[in-house]
Amino acid sequence: MRRTASRRSVLVAGAAALAAGCSKYGDEGGGDDGGEKTSAPESSSAPSEPSGTGSRKPPAADELTKTSAVPVGGGKVFPADKVVVTQPAKGDFKAFSAVCTHQGCTVKDVSGGTINCPCHGSKFKVADASVAGGPAPRPLDPRQIKVTGDSITLA
Repeated sequence: MRRTASRRSVLVAGAAALAAGCSKYGDEGGGDDGGEKTSAPESSSAPSEPSGTGSRKPPAADELTKTSAVPVGGGKVFPADKVVVTQPAKGDFKAFSAVCTHQGCTVKDVSGGTINCPCHGSKFKVADASVAGGPAPRPLDPRQIKVTGDSITLA
């Protein structure tokens, strides 16, 4: 006897497959580890000192990054936090949602004075996240950050 699938089971299976496929939308790397994307190559640094030396504090648990890691005129994307931090002028830090207002992709990098979305080419100005080009209909939403000393955290 041949058994056919019910409409409900086909719809449930299709919805599950769609949800699984969409969970990586905008991830061109095929498995982003949630790490940081920068607009400038990072310089190599000396290995951190062993714990217990007291000369270097570990980063705070809620710290996004250090101020020195955000280039002037550029920025860094934090995909895991869905936030991009920019420094349009020395000491002036801004934060915006990393979710493009066009179709919800996560922006990929900050270069040439713009925050760049890889999906359809939208570009946003580092100073205020206003649309600089592409199909995005509005600026990136602002996010609140707190700068304490050399540490940047989400507020």
